[in-house]
Amino acid sequence: MKKDNILFTVAGLAVGLIIGFYAANNINRNAVLQPATAQNSLNAPFANQAANPQNPSGVGMIPDVQEKIDRANNEPENFAAQMIAGDMFAQIDRYDKAFEFYERGVKLNPNSFEANVQLANAYFDSRQFENAEKYYAKALEINPKDINARTDLGTTFVERQNPDFQRAVKEFQTVLEIDPKHEPTLYNLGVAYFRMNELENAEKTLTRLEQTNAASPLVGRLRQVIVPK
Repeated sequence: MKKDNILFTVAGLAVGLIIGFYAANNINRNAVLQPATAQNSLNAPFANQAANPQNPSGVGMIPDVQEKIDRANNEPENFAAQMIAGDMFAQIDRYDKAFEFYERGVKLNPNSFEANVQLANAYFDSRQFENAEKYYAKALEINPKDINARTDLGTTFVERQNPDFQRAVKEFQTVLEIDPKHEPTLYNLGVAYFRMNELENAEKTLTRLEQTNAASPLVGRLRQVIVPK
């Protein structure tokens, strides 16, 4: 999913080299996957660097980037270094490498809410929804009130190959008990109802989203989903 609004910072991060934690849970992921899910295509600092077989890291040799990757590999007990490297690989859709570093980070600090969400986000963006569920659930054990992580958890049940719409609706309703005007949750709830063929509930949710923020781009998107052309 496309992202903006970089907010989360791990110690030692260089500006522009990391996708922020809250950005990883932003409106675009929450609003059900677009055709191309990419964590990084907006501001990836080395997205135009071609990978090649002689470069096992899979990215161009921008010195600052390679230095951070080398640090993560040379300091396997350095939590911040693992997360920084994971973020950089996630930015260029190299999720195989992103998983490697994020998983190291989670092992080093299993009770880090942010680390669990970052790993969940990477699985989400690579469409591995069952794996994403695992880490969103862990993050929510740590911080049950985080509405972005819970909305993303609910969305994993909508988007997986064998959807569990009842579970998705349950998670979305939990979010709306905390924040009745959370627009991404309302959007995703409307999509879930539509896919369940509960068209009346879908239309009611669209009305609720319109009443919350008529100018939201999610209003038009949800209308396109549920209103026959």
